[in-house]
Amino acid sequence: MGGRFDAVLFDAGGVLVLPDPKVLAPLIAYYGGDDRQETYVRAHYAGMAAKSAVTAGESDWTHYNATYLGHLSVPDEHREAALEVLTHVKANARLWRHPIPGSAEALRELDSRGVPIGIVSNASGQIESTLQVSGICQVGPGPLACVRCVIDSHVVGVEKPDPRIFDHALVHFEGFERSRIAYVGDSLVMDVQGSRAAGLFPVLVDPYDDAAGHDVERIKSLGDLMALL
Repeated sequence: MGGRFDAVLFDAGGVLVLPDPKVLAPLIAYYGGDDRQETYVRAHYAGMAAKSAVTAGESDWTHYNATYLGHLSVPDEHREAALEVLTHVKANARLWRHPIPGSAEALRELDSRGVPIGIVSNASGQIESTLQVSGICQVGPGPLACVRCVIDSHVVGVEKPDPRIFDHALVHFEGFERSRIAYVGDSLVMDVQGSRAAGLFPVLVDPYDDAAGHDVERIKSLGDLMALL
C-alpha cells in the first residue's frame, strides 16, 4: 500500500465508541446538569486530557470523572452526589458502547481499500462483542468492517501502556514493519506512550486540541486518517 502506513490498529474507547450519553444524560440532568449529547462528547476528551496530564494509570479514573462532570454544568450543591452517581455508573465497562459518528464508516472505507486493520483496547472482556453489537466491526468476514483481531486487555492479561499488549495483535500482522503500522488512540499515556514503546506510529484523536504542543501526530476524527494513508 502506498502512503505512510501499511496497516492500522485502533483503540476502542474515544476512537470508535464513547460512554453512552443516552444513559448518562438523564442521570446527570436529574442534578441540574446539561443533557446535550455534544456536551458529553466534549466531556470525554477533556477527561482523557486530564487523566493524561497526571499520568494516571488505567485503574485511576478520578481526574477523568471530575473533569468530565465539570463540563456538565451541575450546580455546586449537587456536584458531590452527581459525581458519586457518575463514578458508579461509568465503572460499568459495557457503558462504552455509543458509536462515534463516522467511526464505522471509516473502518469500512479502510476495509474496502484493503488496508489491514485491528483493535487493541484496555477493556473488561466485553469489547469484541460491544463493537459488533454497536455496528462498528467484527473479526473476519461479515456485514461490518472486517478486522484481523480485537485484543482485549482483560482477555490477554496485559494492558496499555505496557507495550507487550501489542504483541498479541502483531501476530496477525506478520510481515509488516512496526514503524509502518499506525496506532490510533485518545490517550497520551495509554495509547501514545504505549504504542511508541512497541515501535508503532502513534496517532492521537484530539478533536478539541487538548494535546496541542505535544509531540504526536493528531487528527480531529477518523475521517482525517485517510489523508495519512
